[in-house]
Amino acid sequence: MYNSININPPSKLTEKLQNLLLSPQGAEVILGNIIEPEKLAIPILPSSSTMFGPRGACLLSESGPLWVSDTGHHRLLGWRNLPTKDSQPADWVIGQPDFNHEGQNAKSTPGRTTLNVPTGVCACGEGLAVADAWNHRILIWKKLPEDSNVPADLVLGQANFIDNEPNRGTQQSSANSMHWPYGVFYHQGRLFVADTGNRRLLIWQQLPTENGQPADLVLGQPDMISRNENGGASASAASMRWCHDIAFWGEHLVVTDAGNHRIMIWQEMPTENNTPCAVVLGQKNFDVVEMNQGVYFPSASSLSMPYGVSTTDDLLVVADTANSRLLGWKKPESILSLQGSLADALAGQNDFQSKGENRNFGLPKRDSLNWCYGIKICGKTAVIADSGNNRILLWQFNYRNPK
Repeated sequence: MYNSININPPSKLTEKLQNLLLSPQGAEVILGNIIEPEKLAIPILPSSSTMFGPRGACLLSESGPLWVSDTGHHRLLGWRNLPTKDSQPADWVIGQPDFNHEGQNAKSTPGRTTLNVPTGVCACGEGLAVADAWNHRILIWKKLPEDSNVPADLVLGQANFIDNEPNRGTQQSSANSMHWPYGVFYHQGRLFVADTGNRRLLIWQQLPTENGQPADLVLGQPDMISRNENGGASASAASMRWCHDIAFWGEHLVVTDAGNHRIMIWQEMPTENNTPCAVVLGQKNFDVVEMNQGVYFPSASSLSMPYGVSTTDDLLVVADTANSRLLGWKKPESILSLQGSLADALAGQNDFQSKGENRNFGLPKRDSLNWCYGIKICGKTAVIADSGNNRILLWQFNYRNPK
């Protein structure tokens, strides 16, 4: 099904069908407001069925629950079961007193149930983790919340639940501080945090058990106290400019480096600080960093601010955010052969050379995207944070048995 793009395809239709990543029918379910043609401007007031710039989502199993970071409303929305209809209202809210309020930290002070620009959200052991970016912390629930405003059990990046200064109020980073952590991921007992403002990835070798517990490993910087863009030098296989999301593709660690317009892939789990990656997607080599490889329109091998990533056994899917599209790469026999390679599959645009929001800068459609920030895959469903359209898409893959 996934053929590489032909140099001279017989037609645009042939090209599109060959490279279609997700179902041609578009999203099966759309959460958030459905914009109608006669209502071009809709105020995004908080409710149980509206969102404002959601940047992350996580489907915990194929039947649910589903948790969404409703980033602009500074809250999490939870659905007990997999939603089956458009604009289905959420069952739970965390971060606000009810579904009809919004505001950073619920317009109060930080606490165990408040949020300030929540972004990444993921399963974490038997519970849930959220990147509470502008509180400069990660919140962890040891068990999955099953009600509104269940208080978090653990905080990382701060010493307690009431502090929220970047890097704990200092100008220097440390192993236990954060500055705008936008991404969080849990895999095989390890916790990974995209500590974006410190231009680094933090790794805990085991799930932390204490508030403010320091990380064990750092990627993107030579040590725990450095925070310069690209490690204070030009871009390299080890440096980061704006890391945002994390995934594992088999044994390969994958990190989106949105500021360098690339995806970084390691052959195996790094064991030392500042370990360089083996491969990048989106750029031809490790030291070039231009958006869409220096030209206006994208291609099958270029990226523009890629914020999200997720995987199946045989597919790597990237939210190529500023190009308003998803790209998919098939897993090769050797990961090294992926260096600067062409994507095999596409969603959100008609071809690899297009980048318009909602394809033609028009109203959103069931199969269009507008600055998609987040992508997470569960079974046959891609859960897409279609941020610019203020919605979450539940969109089925265009092949029979995704692994």
